[in-house]
Amino acid sequence: MKHIHPFHCASLLILLALLAAWATQAQNPQKVSKWPHGVTYEIFVQSFADSDGDGIGDIKGMTSRLDYLQDLGVEGIWLMPINPSPSYHKYDVTDYYDIHPDYGTLEDFKTFVKEAHDRNIRVVIDLVLNHSSSQNLWFKEALKDEHIKYWDYYVWAHKDDPRVQPVVRKMPDGTERPRRTNWNLVPNSDYLYFSHFGRNMPDLNFDNPKLQQEVFKIGKFWLKDVGIDGFRLDAARHVFPDERAVDNHKWWEFFLQEMKTVNPDVYIVGEVWASTEIVGPYLKGIPALFNFDMGLEIIKAINEENGSQLVDKHLKIREFYQSINPDFVDATFLTNHDQNRIMSSVNNNMDKARMASSLLMTLPGSPYIFYGEEIGMQGTKPDQYIREPFLWNLREKDQLRASWIKPRNSTDSTVLALAVQQTDKNSLFNHYKTLIHLRNSSKVLTYGDLSPMKLSGQPALCAFVRSDAGESLLIIHNLCQTSATLKLPQSYQGYKTVWFATKTPLLSSRQVQIPGYSTVILTK
Repeated sequence: MKHIHPFHCASLLILLALLAAWATQAQNPQKVSKWPHGVTYEIFVQSFADSDGDGIGDIKGMTSRLDYLQDLGVEGIWLMPINPSPSYHKYDVTDYYDIHPDYGTLEDFKTFVKEAHDRNIRVVIDLVLNHSSSQNLWFKEALKDEHIKYWDYYVWAHKDDPRVQPVVRKMPDGTERPRRTNWNLVPNSDYLYFSHFGRNMPDLNFDNPKLQQEVFKIGKFWLKDVGIDGFRLDAARHVFPDERAVDNHKWWEFFLQEMKTVNPDVYIVGEVWASTEIVGPYLKGIPALFNFDMGLEIIKAINEENGSQLVDKHLKIREFYQSINPDFVDATFLTNHDQNRIMSSVNNNMDKARMASSLLMTLPGSPYIFYGEEIGMQGTKPDQYIREPFLWNLREKDQLRASWIKPRNSTDSTVLALAVQQTDKNSLFNHYKTLIHLRNSSKVLTYGDLSPMKLSGQPALCAFVRSDAGESLLIIHNLCQTSATLKLPQSYQGYKTVWFATKTPLLSSRQVQIPGYSTVILTK
């Protein structure tokens, strides 16, 4: 009888165990995640899918791709602004009760919402309330006469008001230069208006009760009459000036309660782009907030190939948020429409992009994906080049690809189109899809608590335990290209079974060897 080396025998057993575990996963894909704790997909409609060939993505094109999103495992969609607007990005609204004509009609959008709901996908729209467009009827009317009701919809100051006097700063060479101001002089007038984000976006006055009631009316229209599920609140921190942070907090509590009168399950997620300490107090009125700190920490860990502090930082943020609102929703993400895309943030390294998605989907939180992230779209500022058209197929076959902008980052020479990636089981797309479905089918990954595994002398490894209702998983990420062997401490040696792995590991009772740039999940 031919002698079989014990190592080879162990390797064979491990491989068989892996195949059995993965087969079990495939045969039991029952989804346990439930909105709003599932995966949400952010879409810039203008770049997503063009149904009529005019070069601009639209609602009908987006509706035709709902089956794709359902297959990907998405449970929610967040739409960047869809209201009429003079800008390409549409963050300056001219009419809060309608759809931009380039995108379609209100009826088109109602059809989209119904079709999404038929697939158990929720719909969240961007609500831009810090400011309107200077082309908004409210502002146009306000400019005519300070006695018109719309005058008090905005923030004004007389030209003699000390708040608007120019502030001069001294430059290093001794010269003086006026400091940038947020006050804008109205031609042929004694008044200036305030605008935090630019003169074409005048700030709304939330000290005005009539404006507040108008905002409630807008929110209820979209929830009740159109049937959406919630809002992403743009620039939520800036409704009142920074020195009035408490007023900001209270306003959003007021807004949330009003929205609940028409939809008790309304979902509100906010953009408060600041440190954890500033973000936290908003959680009483905005139960879901984007976790900007975690996105940056994941990218830092990936690029430095050092995950030693990642879990501790994530845990610290979550514990602080839970102390304010025990039911908060941690809206985690890698990058969004205001940031360089994740692929570009890791220097277009495909292995690192995979690792970033693996961390996002296995750490606690309710993950958001920016459209095209799953196929490795690239993008660096200025912003329009972060929001380039989605690549559905090769250029000559792509009937849905938008063309409103000539892309300089995501082209057929830099990104493999979705149709190509769908046929490759090792593609980035299939990596995302696998992880999303894995998360959707696991209570532990969706709802489980987090506890770090303390490691010494192995900074490239990021290890932690997720646990829920007596079930637990030991998750180990190797953030560098060389394999690493982790000796399991006595308290972790009960994790004997490979539940999932992106590359085949070697497991014994006391240690696990993790291939470079890979993830291993062990169960007891």
